[in-house]
Amino acid sequence: MTTSSTKRTKPKPEPLFSERLAAVPTKPGIYIMRGGKGQVLYVGKSASLRNRLRSYFSSPKSLTGKTRDLVGAIKDFEYIVTESEQEALLLENSLIKKHQPRFNVRLKDDKTYPYIKVDLSEDFPRVYITRRTANDGSRYFGPFASAGSVRKTLDLLNRLFPYRTCTKAITGTDERPCLEFHIKRCNAPCTGYASQVEYRDVIDQVLMFLDGNTREVVREIKTAMSDASDALEFERAGALRDRLRAIERVYEGQKVVGMGRENLDAIALATAHDEAWVEIFFIRQGNLVGRDHFIMQGTRDSSVPEVVGQFVQQFYDSASYIPRTVLVPEPLEDIEVLEGWLATRREGPVSFTTPQRGAKKRLVQMVSENAAQGLEQLKIKMLSNDTLMQGAMAELEEHLNLPRPPRRIECYDISHIQGTNVVASMSVFTDGKPNSSQYRRFKMKHTQNNDDFASMKEVLTRRFKRLAAANEARAKGEDPDARSFGETPDLVLIDGGTLSARTSLPK
Repeated sequence: MTTSSTKRTKPKPEPLFSERLAAVPTKPGIYIMRGGKGQVLYVGKSASLRNRLRSYFSSPKSLTGKTRDLVGAIKDFEYIVTESEQEALLLENSLIKKHQPRFNVRLKDDKTYPYIKVDLSEDFPRVYITRRTANDGSRYFGPFASAGSVRKTLDLLNRLFPYRTCTKAITGTDERPCLEFHIKRCNAPCTGYASQVEYRDVIDQVLMFLDGNTREVVREIKTAMSDASDALEFERAGALRDRLRAIERVYEGQKVVGMGRENLDAIALATAHDEAWVEIFFIRQGNLVGRDHFIMQGTRDSSVPEVVGQFVQQFYDSASYIPRTVLVPEPLEDIEVLEGWLATRREGPVSFTTPQRGAKKRLVQMVSENAAQGLEQLKIKMLSNDTLMQGAMAELEEHLNLPRPPRRIECYDISHIQGTNVVASMSVFTDGKPNSSQYRRFKMKHTQNNDDFASMKEVLTRRFKRLAAANEARAKGEDPDARSFGETPDLVLIDGGTLSARTSLPK
């Protein structure tokens, strides 16, 4: 007997998962949605796994466009029960960073972000960039969005505080100092010009400055300047005076009116299409000591609280410092869970606040305006790059007399070591941009001498035989060989020549 379920050619998700959904517990945990090839499409958390999973397969009218696309791609799901919502939050964040699911809101190009490290285990501590943090007694500041942000901060620090930037062993017996001493960017402990105690005073001031305690730095330098003057060390007093003036100029630019001496972060964002520009200001001791921005992907149909909540999870998971207060533009989802998690990391209370009036409201508005301006500049830059790329492709089409602008360009070159170990490389450009996932390396099978022509013939023959076989498989409705390297190129560039793949390549 034929049942209605066997007649249906495209079963809906409801009957496909109905029995499994009924068996899902109503406990907190995370769930993983997978596609037809087992790839992770989405990772989420919930206080009640059964209720959350059932919500995906309810009426499509209640779902956003992005969620409908997700549900249409789901072929399987799994879940992990946790003891608490905080544990679920940690596991969700870890899996998002690991798998980078395309339907999740996530940091673009998520990687190990750079920090400033002050290595206090050394007798003469250094201040430098690192991408790893450890519980090693050092002080870390960050993360920063890019190495460029760190370098700007380090350059400012080194202009204000004369700490060493070299990696040499400090003995205090060097005959003469290097150029850094003469341009007042190092107090030359290598020659004994600065003792270990004097050098550590400079490092302590660096730490206070990075913590936002600029007032204390100014007070200490004024005291040292007065002591040097009383001791008739006028040259040292003059150097301290110059440093003090430079710090005071920076301090004036850091002040945030109405913030008192609070430590807080202020977060706001601007969205466009499937990306968001998240701006964050760092307020320490009432001073704006830094700002940074991050790009979030997968934000289509996502609310501001959802995007900010995901940013908070992924940013503060590796942040070196968590303030008592975080200002956000709208109340967050699962705010109690986030506050509890950060309180555990900070070892003290943390609160998310959406200010309604006063100086903090104006601060969030300022951060929001900066986010909007940053996103607008990014859009202009991307549009400019696309326009330039289209012009270059059109120019290439004209000069090479191609039937249309080349969408896929393949470049080949032969390398060898004095005639041995012959290999060929294939680089691929799609719409004028490098497509590194399509790059390939060929080890020559038949040509093992210094004959570039024979090697090029072999690699092109191998490449296009595979492509022909793949096209034939597609025509039969079969899956092509994974080694077919994608689609047919419009243009092939070889060492010493150019071919239009659609008109010049041998069949």
